[in-house]
Amino acid sequence: MIFKRKAKTTDPNATTLHPEPASERDETKQTDEIKTTLSFHPDWDVSPQERYVYQFHHQQLPPLKPNQISISGMKLIEYNEGFVVVAFLRSTLPKPIRFEQIDLLLLDENGQAIAKRKFEMDSFGELPPMTARPWRFLFSAEDKLVDKIPQEGWKIAFELKQAPNPENHRLDLEASWEQALSTQQREHLKKLMETLPPLSVGEVNFMGLEAKINEKRDLIVTLLIRNGSDKNIQLEQIPLVVEDASGDIVCKGVFRLEHFEVKANTSKPWTFIFPSNLLLKENIDLTKWKVYPPRS
Repeated sequence: MIFKRKAKTTDPNATTLHPEPASERDETKQTDEIKTTLSFHPDWDVSPQERYVYQFHHQQLPPLKPNQISISGMKLIEYNEGFVVVAFLRSTLPKPIRFEQIDLLLLDENGQAIAKRKFEMDSFGELPPMTARPWRFLFSAEDKLVDKIPQEGWKIAFELKQAPNPENHRLDLEASWEQALSTQQREHLKKLMETLPPLSVGEVNFMGLEAKINEKRDLIVTLLIRNGSDKNIQLEQIPLVVEDASGDIVCKGVFRLEHFEVKANTSKPWTFIFPSNLLLKENIDLTKWKVYPPRS
């Protein structure tokens, strides 16, 4: 689903996202306005007085168009050296929705970002269709982009990140690899990267390039570590599991790395050696194989 920022809203503390219209026919359906109903999390113990306050603020929110997701700030409370924003997450999607993570910005009255944080939303649960749910978002002191957070004139918003441009994704080679690879091998890697599916924003994944067993019966696996984020990442240890063509796990282990960095929006090849004593199977079929971090 592709989201875009709504052009304008009548609520100074709200930002709204909605899918791009799939066709002109769909666009005409979005002229209707929808008023959400209030939904509290099942685990929230809300007193009658608190319920009244939430209902009052919810009633002040402007209606939404169909197929929109919106966040509207209700109040800001200073907490230790950080602060808590109480906000309504609203949805007019026809089906329930779950949020794995959301990136939020706090903006001042001029629209400048004054705080930002990524929130894990596992405990939020499922938001029913056509509802609004109040939630508390705790920002720490490290999330502040300014010294003083204003009590008035602020606005909470989704941080909309652009998907990485595959054309800007580069090959990141350590000096030892630069020396070891021929020009033809480097070009092969670059062409391979161009054929891979584009990474999502912030995605980091591993792609297997080659697996072979040497004369010592060690399993040697070469991976392409792909970084789709806009920041360099440091990897101190990488747990890996390898399956062969039959789907059997043939080895697993944790590799500890020193000063290992994958630059922003790049892919880096690296080789991992599983000693023969870690192999779990005698006859390993590497005509087809896969490698992945162990599932928790």
